[in-house]
Amino acid sequence: MEREKRNDMSFSRKRSFTFGAYGGEDRFTCGDETRPESAEDNNLLGILDSPASESKPFLSASNNQRDTELFEIIEKLQGSRIDEQRCEFPLPLKSQLLTIGGELPLILPSESGGYWIDPPLERLVDVSPTSSHYGLDPESYDIMERDGEAKIYHEFFRSRYHHSFTAVDPSLGPLVLSVCLEEEENKLRVILRMKECSLHGVFSVSLFPNIPSAVELAKMLCDRVTVSKFEVVSYLKAPELITAFDEHRVSPNFKFGVLYQKDGQFTEEDILSNNDESEEFKEFLSILGETIQLQGFTGFRGGLDVCHGQTGSEAVFTSFHGREIMFHVATKLPFTEGDPQQLQRKRHIGNDIVALVYQEGQTPFLCDVIKSHFLHCFLVVRRIQRGEEKGGATYQVSVTAREDVPPFGPVIPDPPVFTDRSLLREFLLTKLINAEISCYKAERFSRLELRTRSSLLESLQAELSTRSQCMMGDPSLSALPSSEGVRGASEGSGGFIENFKRAIRVRSQSFETLGVPRKAGGSASQKPKTEKDGDSDKAPGPLPAPTDSLRPAELKDQAASPQEET
Repeated sequence: MEREKRNDMSFSRKRSFTFGAYGGEDRFTCGDETRPESAEDNNLLGILDSPASESKPFLSASNNQRDTELFEIIEKLQGSRIDEQRCEFPLPLKSQLLTIGGELPLILPSESGGYWIDPPLERLVDVSPTSSHYGLDPESYDIMERDGEAKIYHEFFRSRYHHSFTAVDPSLGPLVLSVCLEEEENKLRVILRMKECSLHGVFSVSLFPNIPSAVELAKMLCDRVTVSKFEVVSYLKAPELITAFDEHRVSPNFKFGVLYQKDGQFTEEDILSNNDESEEFKEFLSILGETIQLQGFTGFRGGLDVCHGQTGSEAVFTSFHGREIMFHVATKLPFTEGDPQQLQRKRHIGNDIVALVYQEGQTPFLCDVIKSHFLHCFLVVRRIQRGEEKGGATYQVSVTAREDVPPFGPVIPDPPVFTDRSLLREFLLTKLINAEISCYKAERFSRLELRTRSSLLESLQAELSTRSQCMMGDPSLSALPSSEGVRGASEGSGGFIENFKRAIRVRSQSFETLGVPRKAGGSASQKPKTEKDGDSDKAPGPLPAPTDSLRPAELKDQAASPQEET
């Protein structure tokens, strides 16, 4: 019975997950699909399982004949077992061949759901480049702002006389309040910074018989404030630190992954293993940006090595409306022989939040084919007409994102095709930037972002309070060391994940000051870390990663990446 169960098996594939730079090995588990046992197998198994009394004829044969038959039996048994292990993976499209207008769509939903697709599959799409277009207006391609109120303090407060105050609310935690009197317009402008968000308000001075106190102004913005008084900030460099906190989410730099999907490729391993670039793919990359040499590159590098060539020799880079964009092109990242998952490539693309997929052929892209905790959105582009036909190449586009990612512009035209290269570039780059900004509102990122903000605000309030006391002459604080909590937010790339690491690192340093032991980060006697151990890029000058004992669970498995350049 056990033998029959062992023979009646099929194999289903478990895909590896990547958390940031991590991956694992593919494993095979047994399913329940039955396979009929051949008569030849039964005969062979009967010979081996027969009792000794029944095997006398076999044993009485000559030595040569016995050896020949034995090797034949072993060969047949081994061949049978190999065939049992050899299986054809079920292609995802076999269970859901959806067609629209006789053509396969660019994207197919996953069986488990959890993604939205635009345009929806149920909409009949006319991809003819000669049909009328709706939505092809580059004037409407507006780039979203990650934090629309981040620069209010810099714009309205720093150039005017104003005051800032700090307090620690029993329920809300640290608070930082800034108040500015705009005498020319007879208005009071107020910003209240809390862990959850910053509240901004403008009040007419004529509404009050006297200028309200800091507590009254704070309660006007948030009725949950319960503190009875605020401390005034007298530190001379307070505006610099407050500006750094307000703008810690603002960054002019972006990095996106670029995947090359050839016809007939359905799996992550196939897509990440592509090395050759077709002329059509190279032409598409030229639309995105310029191919640059990484050695000695001085612009935004997006985590790539610009000194030792450990992340390849080339990359695609562009500047777009005052923003610098680095593309992690899979075919230009290092290829590792014998590694089906290509972790050297996935460590970068798996750390991106948005990726662009270029399709060559009619094979759809599955929403969840790339396993990563960070990738939340894919823009898929397929070339549907060659350049020599009718005067130019035509590209079809589609977008998919996780269900908790809000929709974002610009609107995909109807039909979703582009014949103009410059218009396609404007659309894709705007769409990629807005996609990343919108992905930050997803549950996973919003939770991490809240922790980042909470830690930075706690550091800001503590530093402003302590340094103000020092300015007032408190002798116990005269030898206060310089803090890097909020100031660090203004350095580096400005991305919230990097700021999160800096915030945790400040907390780690405070533990060291108090004498709290930390987990050892490794020594020369320990074995060197591999990519699966969470090693960082080997580019010089990386910031130390937070220790595992102090990392949150969400980032505990993520490899520490070097500080990105601005």
